[in-house]
Amino acid sequence: MTLQQEIVGNAMQMAVVNLQPGQTVYCEAGKFLFKTTNVTMETRLSGPSGSGGQQGQGGGGGMGGLLRQAMGTAMQVGQRVLAGESLAFQYFTAQGGQGTVGFAGVLPGEMRALELDGTRAWFAEKDAFVAAESTVDFGIAFTGGRTGMSGGEGFVLEKFTGHGTVIIAGAGNFIDLNPADFGGRIEVDTGCVVAFEEGIRYGVQRVGGLNRQGIMNAVFGGEGLSLATLEGDGRVILQSLTIESLANALKKAQGGDKQGPTGGLFSTHVG
Repeated sequence: MTLQQEIVGNAMQMAVVNLQPGQTVYCEAGKFLFKTTNVTMETRLSGPSGSGGQQGQGGGGGMGGLLRQAMGTAMQVGQRVLAGESLAFQYFTAQGGQGTVGFAGVLPGEMRALELDGTRAWFAEKDAFVAAESTVDFGIAFTGGRTGMSGGEGFVLEKFTGHGTVIIAGAGNFIDLNPADFGGRIEVDTGCVVAFEEGIRYGVQRVGGLNRQGIMNAVFGGEGLSLATLEGDGRVILQSLTIESLANALKKAQGGDKQGPTGGLFSTHVG
């Protein structure tokens, strides 16, 4: 059953979802705006891939099934805690007729509805997820190891699999790119990546070498020590506003921490 949704607004968009009787959509806690009275709301710790209150797989009922279900939910919650995500999901189901639910992101910017057909997963930056059909599975992808080490930091991504619609949000305006149109590889500010299709290779590299120009880029260029790299053939969504730049602008306006002459690597504190 296709999710009927409309993204409305400009600077701060919202998604208005129309549910058919019995249809369920879920969101991360804190992204819900409004609903009609015939839409029920339930908060759970487990995502759809954790069976969401259904019987555990492969073990039937009884204590064994309940134990496996509890362990699966605990693992999901543990991953979200490590990733800094919300602990719970909110589920909305239309009862006795069509219903309407509204969702929004937490930053001024765009929203996008992605359609999953089961052939390719989508990956998104942490906190990009807004809402999805119950047929879409939400997971955490830890891209540590060499990817994180090469940039001096680790990265956590949200992963969406299954069939159906998933709604994401970002800051500022979106631009859609395909690295294949630019020689197979693009390099972007790490805070500009919103989402990309499975098949795109995501990595991190240092800005320049440990030489004079490399140090100038890192210290005075405002990009810090690393850039994200995206390679392959597939859709990539970037955002025009980073959370770091927004935070720096707000601090500057308030007369608090200000970005010093050394760009994004150091800052000065006033007062």
